[in-house]
Order: sequence, then structure tokens, then C-alpha cells
Amino acid sequence: MTASFTWFDWSLIGAYFAFLLWLSWKTSSSESEEEFLLSGRKVTLPAFIATLVSTWYGGILGVGEWSYQFGISQWLVLGVPFYLFTALFAIFLAGKVRENVALTIPEAIANKYNEKSGRLSALPIFILVSPAPYILMLGLLFQFLSGGSAPFLLYASLVALFSVLYISIGGFGAVIRTDILQVILMFTGFIILLIYAMAEFGGIGTLWTSVSDIHRDPTGGNSWQYILVWFFIALWTFVDPSFHQRAAAAESPKTARKGMFMSVGFWIVFDFLTCFAGLYAFAILGGGLEQPVMAYPILADQILPIGLKGLFFVSLLAIIMSTLDSYLFISGQTLGRDYLVKYFPNTNPNLLTRIGIFVSALIGILLIIIYPSVIDLWYVLGSVFIPGMLLPVLGIYLRPFQLKANFVYISIILCTAVSLAWLILGTTMPESEHGYLFLGVEPFYPGLFVAIVLWLIGREKEE
Repeated sequence: MTASFTWFDWSLIGAYFAFLLWLSWKTSSSESEEEFLLSGRKVTLPAFIATLVSTWYGGILGVGEWSYQFGISQWLVLGVPFYLFTALFAIFLAGKVRENVALTIPEAIANKYNEKSGRLSALPIFILVSPAPYILMLGLLFQFLSGGSAPFLLYASLVALFSVLYISIGGFGAVIRTDILQVILMFTGFIILLIYAMAEFGGIGTLWTSVSDIHRDPTGGNSWQYILVWFFIALWTFVDPSFHQRAAAAESPKTARKGMFMSVGFWIVFDFLTCFAGLYAFAILGGGLEQPVMAYPILADQILPIGLKGLFFVSLLAIIMSTLDSYLFISGQTLGRDYLVKYFPNTNPNLLTRIGIFVSALIGILLIIIYPSVIDLWYVLGSVFIPGMLLPVLGIYLRPFQLKANFVYISIILCTAVSLAWLILGTTMPESEHGYLFLGVEPFYPGLFVAIVLWLIGREKEE
């Protein structure tokens, strides 16, 4: 399927990319590490909320796929777990992260435990924040807009390299400035889509009686065991470097805590917009979309007029780009500053970060060639790497979770190896009939079990 785009719609997209580049150039940062990586720890409350809200919502096409197929369960599965753990992060971690002198998670682990553990932790963090899923979504979106005149990989590569350019120029300051623009666009685009969908089909009452029982079911027809898995996956919040980076960059601990609670409020409102947009997509387009992941773009193409259509697609780009540039920056920073600097001690850390950003983009492009599935990328990365990182990261700030230094290194390696082995067994064993599940168990759980055992054996006792 191809979008019916006019030159005016395309001009809006072109203007969006030009404005991003201009913002980045205008906010070109100094070569101070704290300025380049954390915007000088001076991020105000509005900027903090804008960058956190937009960055944590990058998987917008996956959200559309879910709401189109399973309706209001989007809130329970893709919303509530992340609201909960963001609130817990705000209460227990945000202020402590802001007061910590470390600029990154690996540096904080090295300071708390030992240098070897800190350097090792850079590798799973680098992979956890791979920009690959967002590069893939942008490629699919531009392929839809262009009618498939070129492979999606070409579009994805061009957008990824564009992101490398503008965040390498401006550092974290460029990410903050562009996220302020992008959070405005994301809300504007979906408000417009919902208004036109209501005009096309009818009010929410009419919609509610037109969708299926599954769409009205809070569980979406899924088992509670499956839903529970998403609560465990939401533990990603605690080890996600973008949360730590933004808390560390806030102008004060109070700003970090308050900003996270307010961000949850914005996510709840935006989830309302995206959830009902997905329901309208089902009602208007019918239930037979070959690519449910394209529910929002197809709905917008069908019901929005010239100009507003282009604006909505700019909003989709903004949502994805806000996460792409953030993850690209953090993964590059982690590879360059926290890992490679050990082997190139005489090189400027900011230069290593810029090299890491470029390498991260290339690896992201390679990953989508090998494994072109957004949902699977999220599932695999979270299941394999969160169990080994969870307790070492929590232990930096919360005494009850603190491990003895020699157990941190073991936890990162062993928990990751166990979850990865379980994942491989689930995909390769002939008797496995449940995708990634081996013996009917999600690969996340064995890794987490090993982490808990290591914590019981190797936790730092209270004195």
C-alpha cells in the first residue's frame, strides 16, 4: 500500500528535518564532558518532561499494532507497568542519580564496585539501547510514503546517518532541544487524527459498540501470565540509561523526581489518544490489515486532508526520531566513553563518543538486516540483558540490593549467559512449540532467578 502524498505534505517533512538540523547547529555544545553528555546538569523541568516523554514513546508503530488488534488492553500491558516503575524510579532513584558524580551507568558501577565491572557493564548497556528498532520503523514508514520505490533499508540508513550528524554536532543539548519540538508534534498529530476519526465514524460511544469484545476487554484476550511478563519487562526502566541520563542532567534532584511523576501524567493522556486511534483504525479500516503495524499511517492516509496528513506523518517521525537520537547518543557514549577510552586513553572522550555514535548506527543497520522485527528485538534485548544488569544498577543507589564487588562481574556475565542460553534453546529445540519459551518458561525468568540466587549469596551485609 502507498500513501497518497502531495508535494505540500513532503515539504512539511523536509522542513521538519531542516529544522532539526538548524536546532542542532544552534545548540552546538562545548567540549566539556559534562556539557556534551549532560547539558551541564542544567535541564529545567519543562525540558526534562519533554525529553523523557518523547524518548520513552519511540515504538509508536508497535503501539498502533497492539491497539488495533487488542484494544484498551494497551493501557494494561504497555502502559501500567511503565507508569508503576517510573514512579518507583522517581521515588527511590531519581534524586540519588542526580546527586551521584558519575556521568553514566558504567562509570557509576565502576565507582561503586570496581573498574572491571564498570567496563564490562558498558557492553550490555550498549546493546540494550541499540537504535535498531527505531531505524527499522523509520525505514518502513518512508517505504510506505514513497510507495516502495526504494528498499526500506536505504531510507532507514539515510535517516540514521542524519541522526548521527545532528547529535554529533550538538551533543545532549541537541537531543533536549529537538525533543521539546517533538513532544509538541506528537500530541498535535494524534489530537488531529482523533478529531478527524470521530468526524468520519462517530463519537466514542458509537466506536465502543462497534469494536469487538476483545478490544473492550482490559486483557485483550491475553492470559494474566502473559500480562505479568510485561511487568517484568518494564523493569527495563531501572536499567535504561536514558532515565539515568535525564535524572543526572536535571537542574536539581527535585526537578528529576517531579519531572518523572509529571511525565507519567503525559503518558497516560497520550496513551488515551493512541489507544482510541487504534480502535478507530479497526472500526474504519476493518480487521483485515495485512500489516497491523501500519494501522496509524494507513488510517491517517485515508481520512486526513492535504497538509494535515503531512503534519501527522511528521508527528510519527518525531516520536520515533526522539527515541532514535537519544538511544543513538547513549549507545555511542557508552561504547566510546565507557569502553573504548580504556584502550585509547589519550583520545578526547567526546571524540570517542562521536565515533561510538557512528558505530552504533552502523551496527543498528546491520541488526535490522539480520533480524528485521521490532517486537522481537525489544523482547530479545530485554529478556537477555536486563536480568544481569538489574541488581548491579539498583545496588549503586539502594543499600538492600548492593552486591559484593566480585559478585557484580559474575552477575552480569552469568545471568546474561543463562537467559541467552534459555532463549537459544527455546528457538532451536525441536520440542519447543512456543517461540522463545523453553520448557514453557520465558528466558527472562531463569536469568532473574540466577540474579536473585547471587544476591542472596553475595549481597553486602548491613554493618
